[in-house]
Amino acid sequence: MSTEDLRVGDAGIATYVTDPPLDIRLGPRPYLHPIRTLGGVPVTEALPFDHPWHLGASLAMQDVNGVNFWGGRTYVRDKGYTWLDDHGRITPDGAGFRWQDQAGTTLLTEERKVSARVAPGGWELRFQYALSAPATRDITLGSPATNGRPGGAGYGGFFWRATPGDAVAYTQSAIGEEAVNGSAAPWLAIRVTPGEEQQEAVGVQRAVSGVQQAAGAYTLVFRGLRDDDRWFVRTGDYVGVCAALAFERPLVIPAGTRITREINVLVADGVAGPPMPPLLRRAVPTPARPVAAPR
Repeated sequence: MSTEDLRVGDAGIATYVTDPPLDIRLGPRPYLHPIRTLGGVPVTEALPFDHPWHLGASLAMQDVNGVNFWGGRTYVRDKGYTWLDDHGRITPDGAGFRWQDQAGTTLLTEERKVSARVAPGGWELRFQYALSAPATRDITLGSPATNGRPGGAGYGGFFWRATPGDAVAYTQSAIGEEAVNGSAAPWLAIRVTPGEEQQEAVGVQRAVSGVQQAAGAYTLVFRGLRDDDRWFVRTGDYVGVCAALAFERPLVIPAGTRITREINVLVADGVAGPPMPPLLRRAVPTPARPVAAPR
């Protein structure tokens, strides 16, 4: 298994696993885990009991021309979630990756750059990627929602499985899972306060100016949606955020072309907002023009 350590100054803030030896049913792919705040608080989960195919922070899709690169059961129209022999894997290829089905056919080639930097209130992960379709055919990206599942389950894209706790998700104009799921807001924040068991395990408390403190608590601020992307958010059964590429409609990458995205995630100690305190707000650029309202 190949791994790389991400650092901000002297602080080790993440481990990047590029070629994990996982069962094909888990959608083997590169992922970041554990990710930590500058204070040492873990902010990702991998291989959790409820969804073992959730792998820290990773790029994953449930439907790429009928191949499951998310892991787990596939949502089938009029049948629901079903175990199928349709899983693919994302494998290293030089400086990039190949999205391959079980026969070894490459459906997508990916260029990726992952970096970290100091930011007001904490540090920021920069996750850039480009997905290219082969010259001979279009590639369609889908989700359970585009395959018939109701309830705003349009996940697939850059996905962050966070650690458990009392979580609140909010944007500049809405608060709560139901209100922000499916939003196209320019940024989305999620604050997590661990329960007593997690607080005892972590035992970390840092003073960050402008941010209310709790041992083991943290705040994540996501930005980077483009075009028809939407935020997929869960704070109940588990805590997770996805910059979803096919939330309502399939996304087609025409033959010989590519799509590009850049997701930025601010990682801060302590619970912040809503509203977002000035310290963190300085790390989140204001968009130059309004973003379309959620549909």
